[in-house]
This record gives sequence, structure tokens and C-alpha cells, in this order.
Amino acid sequence: MPSPQPELQVFINGRALLVPAHCNVAAALQRAGLSHSRRSETGQPRAAFCGMGQCQECRVRIDGHDHRLACMTLVVDGMQIETQT
Repeated sequence: MPSPQPELQVFINGRALLVPAHCNVAAALQRAGLSHSRRSETGQPRAAFCGMGQCQECRVRIDGHDHRLACMTLVVDGMQIETQT
């Protein structure tokens, strides 16, 4: 029987969430029930689209740094993630 995967605690918009250690930030946002991570200049919701960093629609603030790509960033224990939702 496989052993359970370790979980890490991240904070999304100030709310604590446990996620698998191998999870990227975009997947953590989905686990938190968020359908988008930011809004365009015209107010349209934006979220991870390509999953490989090309579209840059999944940009979030991570540990105080703006414009980080959620789909390309693995979670780290204690990470602070902020969205524009």
C-alpha cells in the first residue's frame, strides 16, 4: 500500500490551505475553489489556460512578488499567494 503524499500549508488570500507537496500554484488555486486568479484591464476573469507559462493568464503575487506564473511555480510550505479575485 502506498504511503500518503506529504502535504504543505499555503495561504491563498490569507486563507490557510493544505495541498500536496508536488502541487503547482494553479492547482492549489483550483483546490481552494477559485475559478480565476486575476482580471484583465477590462475586468474579464483570467485563469491558467495553457499550463506551460506562455499565455501568462495565471499571474499572481507570491510572497510579495508580482506577476509570478501560477502554472509554473511549485508550492512551498508557508507560501503566501494573492489573487485579484
